[in-house]
Parts: sequence; C-alpha cells; structure tokens
Amino acid sequence: MAGTTRHITIQKDQKFPQLERCTKCCKNFHCPFCMASIFKPSRPDKVKLHMKSHCNKAVVHGDFIIHRCGLGCRASLHYHCMYCPTTILRRGDFKNHLQVCKHNPNSESASKTLSSTSTPVTSPTVINTPSVIDTAESIPSIPYTPPTTSTDRTALTITDTPSTTTAAGKFRVRPVIKKRCPSCNILINKNNLPKHMERKHTDQSVLDIGETFQLTSQCIDETNGIFAVLKVVKGHGIPLHVQYQTLEENNRVLCESNECQINIDVAQRSGITSYQCMHISAASFCKSLVDQVSLEEDVLTEMVRGKWFSEKKKKECLALQQLANSSCVPLSVHTSIGISPAKKFISVFEPNVSSYSRLGRVMVVYNTKLDSWHCPCTKLRRSCLHKYVAKWHLFQTQRELFRTEGSPHKPYSEEEDITDNSHVYPPKGRGLKYMVNYILQNKKIPAVLPEDMRVPSPCKDYPQNLCANENVCQECPGDVLLSDPMLITPNAKILTNWCIIKDIATYCKQCPQCGMFYRYQEWKDRLHNFNDHIILDIPLCLTLRNLLQVHTSVSRAVEFLQLTTGVEFPPPDTMLDAYLQFEALTDHEYKYSCPTCGDHPPVVIMGVHKQTASPLSENDIEKPPENFKGEVNLEEFWESLSKEMICRGFVANGEHNPFAVPPSYHFWAPWIGKNTRHSDTVLNTEFQKVHTSSEILNMTVTEERLREELFKQKDDVIRTLCIECGVDSTGSRSDLLLRLYKELKSKQTYVKIYSKIRSASGGWGVIMCPCGIVYSLKCNLCAESPQDFADLLLSWHHMPNVIIYDSAQALAKHTNLRAPEKLPFSPFEGCLVEPTQANKELARCGQLKASLPWLDEKTRGTVPHGHPVTGSADHYVLCAHFHEGSTDGDVLRKLTLVPQLADKVNSEISEKLFAQMKKNDYFLDMSLPSTHLFQMRNIIHHYNENKANKLSTRSTKSFGSNLLTEAVSESLTRSTDDVMEDTILTSLMVLSGSA
Repeated sequence: MAGTTRHITIQKDQKFPQLERCTKCCKNFHCPFCMASIFKPSRPDKVKLHMKSHCNKAVVHGDFIIHRCGLGCRASLHYHCMYCPTTILRRGDFKNHLQVCKHNPNSESASKTLSSTSTPVTSPTVINTPSVIDTAESIPSIPYTPPTTSTDRTALTITDTPSTTTAAGKFRVRPVIKKRCPSCNILINKNNLPKHMERKHTDQSVLDIGETFQLTSQCIDETNGIFAVLKVVKGHGIPLHVQYQTLEENNRVLCESNECQINIDVAQRSGITSYQCMHISAASFCKSLVDQVSLEEDVLTEMVRGKWFSEKKKKECLALQQLANSSCVPLSVHTSIGISPAKKFISVFEPNVSSYSRLGRVMVVYNTKLDSWHCPCTKLRRSCLHKYVAKWHLFQTQRELFRTEGSPHKPYSEEEDITDNSHVYPPKGRGLKYMVNYILQNKKIPAVLPEDMRVPSPCKDYPQNLCANENVCQECPGDVLLSDPMLITPNAKILTNWCIIKDIATYCKQCPQCGMFYRYQEWKDRLHNFNDHIILDIPLCLTLRNLLQVHTSVSRAVEFLQLTTGVEFPPPDTMLDAYLQFEALTDHEYKYSCPTCGDHPPVVIMGVHKQTASPLSENDIEKPPENFKGEVNLEEFWESLSKEMICRGFVANGEHNPFAVPPSYHFWAPWIGKNTRHSDTVLNTEFQKVHTSSEILNMTVTEERLREELFKQKDDVIRTLCIECGVDSTGSRSDLLLRLYKELKSKQTYVKIYSKIRSASGGWGVIMCPCGIVYSLKCNLCAESPQDFADLLLSWHHMPNVIIYDSAQALAKHTNLRAPEKLPFSPFEGCLVEPTQANKELARCGQLKASLPWLDEKTRGTVPHGHPVTGSADHYVLCAHFHEGSTDGDVLRKLTLVPQLADKVNSEISEKLFAQMKKNDYFLDMSLPSTHLFQMRNIIHHYNENKANKLSTRSTKSFGSNLLTEAVSESLTRSTDDVMEDTILTSLMVLSGSA
C-alpha cells in the first residue's frame, strides 16, 4: 500500500481524521465517514461521539482500522477494501474478502498499479465497481486473471465477475469464492458445496435402517411401548418419542414427528400399510432398556428448603407423580442416547395430549455448559412443571450438577434460559405497552423523599442482584405465580455522585398466563432502574434536578461528573432520558398554585417567552381531523408524554417508540393546575392560526402591536420583508422600518408581514399571579397571539377579574368574539371606564381614577358568576407599565388608574421569570419537541415549589389589601445578585457609551 491513496475510511494506528469546520453548506462540523443526510452536521463534541460509534462496526486489519462508509459510494453503508477497489456491505463477508485479497498474488501488483497510474487498465476480465463519491481520487479498476492450475484440489479460487449488469443499474462488486469438490473435482460455489455433497456423494445405503445400521434408541416405557429415538443420523438433534406396540389387543405405531406422521398417513391411504418411518424402524430393532428411578418426596422437600422450589411447586410435582403412578407410566426417565455429553435428556410424563406431547411425554433438555433448560411446552422460555420434575430427577441422581454455594438471593438453578432472554425481553408491541402502563401506575416515586435518600452517601452498600419483588401476577385474576427470575444482564452499572458500581446482575420475571414482564423498580433501595443496564442512584437524580434549576444542562453535569470521578459515564442523551424517566415516575402533583393567592387569583399577569430555536415547519405538524373543535384532554396528553419518557428505557436509540408524541394541533395541550381549570378538557385552537383571514387579523392583532413585533425582528428578516413587499431594501434599519410602517395600511402587506412573523418559533405563554407563581403554561407551535391566552383563560374555572397583558385591546376583542353570548370581558370591553372622548382626555392628563373596591374587601351579596375571592363579575384587561398608552384604546387600560394596584403590582414580573428561563434555551432548543415540553413543565414546577416555600409562612386568607401588599412586596423584593448584575450592566453601558 505504499504510495497508494487510501480511502478516508481506512485509517492507520486506529486514529481519526482531523475535524474541520464546514465552509460550504454550513458552519458546523461534518462526520468524515458519513454524508449530511446520514449524520447531521453538529458541534465537535457530538461529531467525536458519533465517530466513536463507528468503531463498533469497524474492522481491524493489522495496523489499520476500516470504518463503514456512508459517503454515498453505494446506496447502503459499506466497507472499502484496502487492496482492491471492491466495496462490500456485510462485515463478515468483508473480513473473508480481506483474508483472500491479502494473500492474492496480484494484490501487490494492484497496489503498485494504484500508485503508478491514474487511468484504468483494460483487460478481458475487470471487476466493475460503482464510482466513489467525495473521495480524494477515483480508484481505477484492477485487472485480475484466475490461476489455470491448482495443486490443491480443495483450494479456494476467486472468480471474476463479468462487467455485464445482473440487473438494471446493478453490478456485482463482491468476488465469488469457489471451491473444488473432493469427489468429482468440479469447481463449485463455496456456499453450494455442502448441498452438492449431500445430493451427489451421500451413500444412500446408510439411510436404510436394518440390523447392521439403525438410529440409536432406548425403551423408556416397556409396558406402553414408548421409545426415545435420535431424530437425525448426524448432528445434535433432540431425541423424540416413538410408540411401537404390536400386541394384537393393543396395536399402536406412532411417531412424534409431524413430518413422519404425515408420511405414514399418506402411505396408509395409498394402500402401503407396511410403511414405517426410520424412527419407528429404529424402535423395532431397539434392545436397550432404561433403568427406572422412583423419585423420593424427601429429595423434593430438601430442594424446597434450599429455595429451589416453592411449596406450591412441590405440591404440583407430587400431584403429577401420583397421576403417573395411577396411569402405570414412569414420571421421569433419563435417557443417554444423546450425542452431546454436555446435554441431559429427561422424558417427563404429560397427561394432556397436545401438539408437543402427542404420546403423553415431553423431552426436557438440560445443557450443563450453558446451564440452560429447554422444554417444548414453553416457547417463551419460562419455567414449567416439566422442568421442575426434570430438576427433581437430576437432583436425586446427579446432585453434582447443582451448585450448593449460590447466593441466597439467586439460586443457581434460577439462571435458566440465559441465552434466550434477549429474544423475549424487553417485550415489544402490546407486551411493551402493558409493562409501561403497569410501571407508571404502580411504581411511582414519592415527591417528598426521606432525608437520608436526598443526601449522597459514598459509603452506601447496594445489592448486587436486582430482581422484581412481585411473586404473583398483578393483572391476572387469582394468585398466578410468576416464573423464576431470568437474567437480563450480569454487567449492569449503578451510577452515583462518587463512582460507578459495576457487575450488577438484573433479573426479570414473567407471568405464565398473560406473558406480562416484571422488572426491578424499587425506589426504597435508593435506586432508579432506567433500562436494566443503567441504574441511577436517587441522590444523583436529585443532583441533576438541582443543576437544571441553576440552568446547567445534563450534558455539562455529565462532564462535571466525569472530571470529578475520573470514570466515563454514559452519553449525555442517555443520562437525560434516564433523568426524565425518573421525573415521569415521580408522583409530582403539578398543582401550579400559589399558597397566598389560592387556586383562583383575582389578578394575573400574562407574558410570552420567545425562543430563538428554529421554527417547526407546517409540514412537520400533524393536521387535525375535520371534526376537531379545539378541545384536548389535558390529563391524557401529559400522561402520554410521561409514558414516552418511561418507554425510552425499553427501546434502543433510533428504534420506534410506540408512545412517542409528535407535534400536532389536535393533541397538544397546555398545563393548568387541577383546581384552577374547569375540567380536564381544555382549549387549543392553534390550528385556526393557519387559515386566519385578514379581517380576523385586523381584529386580533392591531397595527401598533404588529409594529412592535416588527421592531423586534432581526435585520435580515426586515430586509427580506422589504423585498417581498416591493419596498426599497437599501439603507439603514430605521429607514427600512419606516418604509414598512407606511405600507402596513395595505391589507396585502399587512398579511404578508404577519405571516412572516407568525412563522417564527412559538415560544412559551404563561399566566402568573403577582407573587410570581406560574398558574398556566402553554407551548405554542406557531407565534404567540391573543388567541393562545384566550384559550387558557376560557379553560379556567374562574376567570380573573384583572388581567395584565401587553396587547390588552386585542385580547379583549378576540375573547369577546369567541363568546359573544356571554362577553367574558365586560363592562366596556375590559376598559376601566366607558371609552368616551372625555374620559380619554382625563386619563391622558392624569386626572382619572378607577377604583376597584372589591380588591380590598369582597363584595357583599351574591353576584351571578362572581369571582369566589372578590365576589365581582367584572373582568378588565389592563396594560403593563411598559405598554401604557401605546394605542388610543389602551389609555383607559392603564394599570396606574387603579389605586388598589398602582405601585403595588410589578407588571414586569413575567419578564424577570423569562430572563431566568432564557438561560435554559441553549439546551432546551436542541431537544425534541416532546422532551422540551416535558422538561419545561418540570422545571417550572420546581421553580414554583421553591417560590412557594418562601411564601409558605404567608396567610392563605382572602385576597385583601394587606395580603396583596405583602404578596407584591415579595415580588418587588430583589436579591443582592440581581442588584449586582444590574450594576455591572449599567457600568458596561456607561463604558461603552464613553468609548
């Protein structure tokens, strides 16, 4: 290979190529082995992590490591040979090709050809390969002539494939390996040689059963004529049962094999009554008789004391033994006709005739090397009565096979069927759904844990064997005992704040009736089982929770843990899924209620947290059905999200999650506290935003509001809008804005600008009380509008009397249009006084005051539809201090016009919350929509809990003036850190201005 340009996937000394930032299509880093469609360009750390995953499928050949190529050379991932231009899909085939190609006498000349020429060499026999995309140089075709003679008749030979296509546009790129037949010396495909030997060169005489040759057989029940016969002449097959009883009064000749029995039936219908299969023929020549063993009850009692059996299994075994004795048949017989000495074959009595016990017996197989048990009646590899009887037999006759010094938690015999558990666990389909539902309903973690579980302890001893505590099925009626524990993995890990504990064995159990699986999920051991391979210490979960509260992502937390402990933790995405599963199982109440304001606050503040993430395309959002009216079951939606988080522990990365919740207009709900909302059915009418007419826009989004939103856009967006609206796009930002402001009076331009702004990311809408507690939370799929807050307010049980919102007039108009028969905002459409010109002039001069006395003292008497705290049925929409007087209609909506609220309510408290939540955008915006949604609600929940703890000493009486003053004083109180931060920012602004 000296002087040859190797493919980029062929690296020497197991090194990776150096990463370089892309300058063509993006500014991120590409994987050098994959196209952008296979691995999306990302940050360097993610690319390095992805490149490490290439090593799992790579082939090590000498000093070289050959990675799978995904650069588009072929439609599927493949490997490039380092000796010739061949590309091969499968890893095993590629290893065989390397060994053959390495010793090929022409491989050296091929390497020289690669280094000395850059044009293809024509030859009668040429291996055609598809063109290689994105490689440094094109690899020429390599001529090759197969040897004409061979001294070894069985030597391997590689034949060249012709250049003609085998199908339209398809070429053979893998060499055909042929081998000479040792009998007839013909050259034949290596894979077809065994079949050729069987068809052409097998001595048919050995198949004729007679005195000189016969299948090995033993008589296991002389009275009833039951024999055990080897199934095949050669190989390691399991013996089968044959009945050969030729007495005149009871003539029965049967074979347990379905194929043999079909042949016998066909022969008898054809008049060939003397036909016998080779198993029955072997039984007719049998001269071996098995010694009968009578199983003792004392041995079974000893096994029960040693925890090999339960008392119930003992009774079942004794009942089967009594039934066998009454039927005059042996309960169990150990036959020694097996070819493999490592396997023990025990024929066990079965009274019920079925497809696997045609002759009233089943053959149980015990593999001494793998310590595994097999019975034909248990397709799901679970324990059965036949296995228990076989264990009883071997424990009495060959006790040395059983280990006596096992762990008290896990007897050695319970490790049966280890090699088969991977095929049945974790379950799929309906079994997976049943298991996730059971865990969600029955394995909840308390929201308030004992103090000793909250504090990390490096001296804590954890169990080495983790098995489900359930002994009977929780779903089936009656006491249905579960199977013996089945080993999932002996190499699980427990992750803690201090270290990683390895070599933990995890087990599962299964119900023999419904097939339900049960795994270890016990929080009282301070453990949270994520996927049976990764188990998190509960203090570690609480550490991740607290780090998220101070705006530290899970990926940074994992990096910190690795630097602290010096050991490698699982990938950050896996750790995040494990933590979210812990939160999904935690029994949070998510009450979203303030201890001071109660479940129905009279005064609320609304705001939206706009995100910087890339917006969702309308094609990515599932369209609602035609009959959808905007009603969504809130509890059902959030329970589905919790099931998705739990199910991530049962499906590997990239596999389909049956509980996945994609973004959709008809199944996307906000969160409102249970006592605050009127029912579990809430409103979400975002699907109407997609087809909103210009008339509706004029009524819900005013021109002034659109100007404010336009002012917040970036320069590129503003310049693009100018081009789309036919406005001059040259000049400064101020010039562009002034031109667009003039064009807003045109309906066509108005709709274009609104549609452009609406396509931005939706963000989060919140409703808060003056104390800073969040009551409602909604993730908008499209840009926020008054329609979203109208959905939230109309879903409340009692609408607040005073609502503070920056687009007060638009909210009032839209909400009243939604319910014209009731008019939610009245009197005066949410204004404090009648909107006359005289009142507007008084408000502008500061001579107007609108007192709301029911904020100080509840209104006496019963008012229809009155608020439970204030007693008033009036509902007002006021402007925040920052937006007061922005439009002509907002003059009568000033917060300062109300003496009970002026200088007492901090209308910017939502901005303070968003300033804190903005610090989480760097990791929330990179997550999946469902992950983002679930994580945001959880973060706000813990924020509310911490905020409520500070207010826990406050009285929970009615909303009076004293309580309001105390509550708002709490919201106006600023921490030393906030003051320090503002001081630093002010200093920086002064310095920048002076510069």
